[in-house]
Amino acid sequence: MTPTQSRMARAALKWSLTDLANKASVGRATVARFELGEGETSAETIERITGAFVAAGADFTRKAGRVGVTVPE
Repeated sequence: MTPTQSRMARAALKWSLTDLANKASVGRATVARFELGEGETSAETIERITGAFVAAGADFTRKAGRVGVTVPE
């Protein structure tokens, strides 16, 4: 999952940074830094964030230099 996909999924699910941080059990600032592409984000943190989205039904795609995300209606 890319930072862009995280922002897309959050918007589609109508989650705030705080909502995602709570669901992923990471700090709000950590989510913000990841989505802004600032600094290094550990693989474990990205897995937690991705896991929170997947638990909500999000599906991430990457094809031919394009990224996307779908969420349940």
